[in-house]
Amino acid sequence: MDPAGGCPHAANARLRARGAVAPVVLPGEVEAMAIVGHDALREFLANPEVAKGATHFTALQEGRIPDGWPLKTFATVQGMTTADGDDHRRLRSLVSKAFTTRRVEALRGRVEEVTAELLDTLEAAAGDDGTGRRVVDLREHFALPLPMGVICELLGVDAEFQGQLHHLSNQIVATDIAPEDAMAANRDIVATLGAVAASRTENPGDDLTSALIAAREEDGDRLSGQELIGTLLLMIIAGHETTLNLITNAVRALCGHRDQLELVQMGKVGWSEVIEETLRWDSPVSFFPFRYPTRDLTVDGTVIPRGMPVLAGYSAAGRDKAAHGEDADVFDLTRYGTGPTTRHLSLGHGAHFCLGSSLARLEATIALERLFTRFPDLDVAVPEAELPRHASFVGNSVQQLPVVLR
Repeated sequence: MDPAGGCPHAANARLRARGAVAPVVLPGEVEAMAIVGHDALREFLANPEVAKGATHFTALQEGRIPDGWPLKTFATVQGMTTADGDDHRRLRSLVSKAFTTRRVEALRGRVEEVTAELLDTLEAAAGDDGTGRRVVDLREHFALPLPMGVICELLGVDAEFQGQLHHLSNQIVATDIAPEDAMAANRDIVATLGAVAASRTENPGDDLTSALIAAREEDGDRLSGQELIGTLLLMIIAGHETTLNLITNAVRALCGHRDQLELVQMGKVGWSEVIEETLRWDSPVSFFPFRYPTRDLTVDGTVIPRGMPVLAGYSAAGRDKAAHGEDADVFDLTRYGTGPTTRHLSLGHGAHFCLGSSLARLEATIALERLFTRFPDLDVAVPEAELPRHASFVGNSVQQLPVVLR
């Protein structure tokens, strides 16, 4: 896997050509497997003999994974993403109350309000690029602050922490980061989230962090201190990075396919189709670490040894022609109205299906609809090939998205 990241799709096609399950090498010469076929990934994600807990990571347990390994946090953070069985159900039940259909729908008004405010600031932030065009970074001024503001409000995170948390979460998901920088980022984000927890302990409110702290104090066995910080870490990263990438990737896709944008603007397809097709065609998460077979498993004819770290290849599975048809590489919003369509896996599958999926869809739908209603001629200001990519094979998007609003 290329630690520098970049656009994953050409590499994904090469991996899929070798089969639905491919051996890969992670930074530090760590052997792993990547599942890049849709059907194989769906089967693997739901297999009860596949674990998330790091006690099943053979190389880690044998001391072969050093401190500062860029992917170590994904394996060792204590929270829902690294818990199995009863522990996973316990942690998930504590958080799930914040993501019921009723609670998410109750956030609609606030998401609409924040979106309107950001559209005003987006226009105000546009500046002349030297050619007479007024250009603004859509990612920085719109796609980022919307989900970051919403998840921080949900968690009761004060505004003073938001910029630091975004910076640190970017470093957590980076795969080309130096060991000393990775360890520093982990220390800093734990300290920052500790300050958030301390603030909510002293001044509890109607937020998820306060509720988690109350649950811990009522029954100390329900949530440990490390689990509290790990849960907050998960929520901050998953709660804004993925939606940020989803909005960014959807804007890029629509601007690069003006015929598809016209279908939406004419009312021939809906914004929900834009969301689902973006999730399939350009998944916000490319390869997510880790899962481990608890015994030697054969998946699509390939043996995955017990304890081998496995990457879920969401971006690769989304363009698997065996599942999505010969036109899987095509961004086509009409595919959802032409008969049976294989559902993408970009929000997961099985017990670890994304808990915040409905909130992500709500935020992205409102953001895109209001953005293109306000600026129907919006376009990306530079060619796609010139957009700087994230230095990660975990997240999948660009670092900046300069656009011309009119």
